[in-house]
Amino acid sequence: MSTSSKSIAKSYAVAQSRYAEMGVDTEAAMTALTRIPISLHCWQGDDVGGFEYTGEGLSGGIAVTGNYPGKARTPEELRADLDKALSLIPGKHRLNLHAFYGEFGGKKVDRNEIKPSHFTTWIDWAKANGMGMDFNPTCFAHPKAADGFTLAHPKKAIRDFWIDHCIASREIGAAMGKALGSPTVTNVWIPDGFKDTPVDRLSPRQRLEDSLDKVFAKKLNPKHHLDAVECKLFGIGSESYVVGSHEFYMGYAIKNQKLLCLDAGHFHPTEGIADKLSSALMFVPEILLHVSRGVRWDSDHVVILDDALQAIANELVRNKLLTRTHIGLDFFDASINRIAAWTIGTRNTLKSLLIALLEPPALREAEKSGDYTARLALMEDAKGLPWGAVWDQYCQARNVPAGNDWMAEVKSYESKVLSKRA
Repeated sequence: MSTSSKSIAKSYAVAQSRYAEMGVDTEAAMTALTRIPISLHCWQGDDVGGFEYTGEGLSGGIAVTGNYPGKARTPEELRADLDKALSLIPGKHRLNLHAFYGEFGGKKVDRNEIKPSHFTTWIDWAKANGMGMDFNPTCFAHPKAADGFTLAHPKKAIRDFWIDHCIASREIGAAMGKALGSPTVTNVWIPDGFKDTPVDRLSPRQRLEDSLDKVFAKKLNPKHHLDAVECKLFGIGSESYVVGSHEFYMGYAIKNQKLLCLDAGHFHPTEGIADKLSSALMFVPEILLHVSRGVRWDSDHVVILDDALQAIANELVRNKLLTRTHIGLDFFDASINRIAAWTIGTRNTLKSLLIALLEPPALREAEKSGDYTARLALMEDAKGLPWGAVWDQYCQARNVPAGNDWMAEVKSYESKVLSKRA
């Protein structure tokens, strides 16, 4: 059922008045939301396939399940799908690209040989859309990662290959940031680890530290490029030991003042990352936040508006951490329409931020006064405030479908475009 402009305006007027009674300026909250970009991950559109040929399937503990028809097969199709998703998401956002999504003209270009020229079309597309870009070396799905080790590999030749790949990726990220006038966050994640219990946990970490020092040896202009490192608790094939643990990367990021990447799915299934944000940002310059959703394990489900997501948004807004946090998405579901997955996940992330921006100041005032009873009561009452009417107004004012109206456009695109892909 289509949501009419008249009904949206009427509902918003009531909501605006209700929030004003609570000391909240809804217009200011929506303005603040426009300044928060979300970095959409390219790999949702093609099931983490990339556009190079190595003869390797997915590896490194990454698995994509489902076979919904219509996945992108070429860079042109992927950009068209991103255009459609972005047209359904309010605000101006970013693109997060992995290294094996370069355009290599049908030639075999190994990972240690990639250059900014292989990403020119992506940069041009982002510039035409007024978007910034983020980047990632691809340390998986390659013959030299087949045994589960890359930067921490015991063989120097293998380590050197991946060091060169990560160095090349940083140069590409810097070129993107310079061309687009917005710093690119280049995030290093590696799959290195053991399936069963190792005897020596220290040596791989010593090798990883040495490799990272070599990767980051060249100083790049922070106006163009920022470095991030990403931890993980475990993965398929590294259930017992991951070299790049949270403690390892926390220490490395603090020591070297790099961005720390916190992925919502990379911790124990019952462990939330919201509480880590204020602690980590006391010691590292900025955070790269990967918004994902694990179900029983790091399964990268589409982000929903659940308590874990809301806790993250609340922590960022309440403590004014948004200016030091880069928010990106990291999920891949091939069992549903991929454009819908992007749209649902991004809109939910924005909704959580809007709800946090609309939080009544009385909650903080109650806490400061020591009235924890009032704090709890107000916190629970705030859950029933009409934020949905503000969200619909936010979408309508930015010429994006409100409510669930965007689904009609996805279904139409599926019928006219996706269904024709073999």
